[in-house]
Amino acid sequence: MMKFLEEHWTAGIEILILWVGLYTLYKTFRATRGARIFVGVVMILAVITTMAYLFNLTVIAWILLRSALGIAFALVIVFQPELRAALARLGSSRFLMFNKTHKLEFAEELTDAILQLSHKRIGALIALEREISLKEYSDNGVRLDSLFSSEVALTIFFPMTALHDGGMVLAKDRIASAGCVFPLSKNEMADRTLGLRHRAACGISEETDAVAIVVSEETGSISIAVNGVLERKLEEKEFREKLEKIFIPDEKPETDNEQDIRDADEALDSEDNGLDPSDSDMVPD
Repeated sequence: MMKFLEEHWTAGIEILILWVGLYTLYKTFRATRGARIFVGVVMILAVITTMAYLFNLTVIAWILLRSALGIAFALVIVFQPELRAALARLGSSRFLMFNKTHKLEFAEELTDAILQLSHKRIGALIALEREISLKEYSDNGVRLDSLFSSEVALTIFFPMTALHDGGMVLAKDRIASAGCVFPLSKNEMADRTLGLRHRAACGISEETDAVAIVVSEETGSISIAVNGVLERKLEEKEFREKLEKIFIPDEKPETDNEQDIRDADEALDSEDNGLDPSDSDMVPD
């Protein structure tokens, strides 16, 4: 074993470097829609190559070997927009700065804007970008690249303005574009009275992993679409909780058992310090 390791330790290092490099590329390029197509093409080529060598299909193997460079070059040309966007994302440090505190602050600002739109019965459609880039839909709207605020949202969606009919794309804490056209859902809607905003919200959430928020112009009700599923007529508290879960998905609510254990631990600590847990005046600030 030691002799084998001494002779082939460089191969292990090469494998480790290749694995880290491929994993980094995967983490970077998975945020684009073209990544799915790219992975599918690579898998098809891998299957054809494997079958060619297993079944000794010499002609197909020869064609694949001679055309490998051309295929790679063609893929770079076809997926040039996705590659450029992914490389730009890799070189940017903004997404690393979008920490938990910042997310909660932005969620609060977004919630305030949605509630104001709801109370004023101003129709709105907002798509929150997550892992899959929404650049394809941002490009068909008016590019803004502006910090999000409730005042800006109210101005954009105010009736009779130039951009109020389209959708807004939010990337991180910024308004990427407004007046965007989203794809309509191809699935049959349970409620046929739903308008284009709700169908577009379902459509964008079906095509991507985006979260779409809709404010009804007629009733002021708030809806959220995730993975093609539309949740309608959300109350303020329910909407706030759902938005926080979307921005901080790793946070788990404290269960009753965890609350009882924590209360018991606090009571034991108070007894160890000679304090009565029921006497709030004796507990130091």
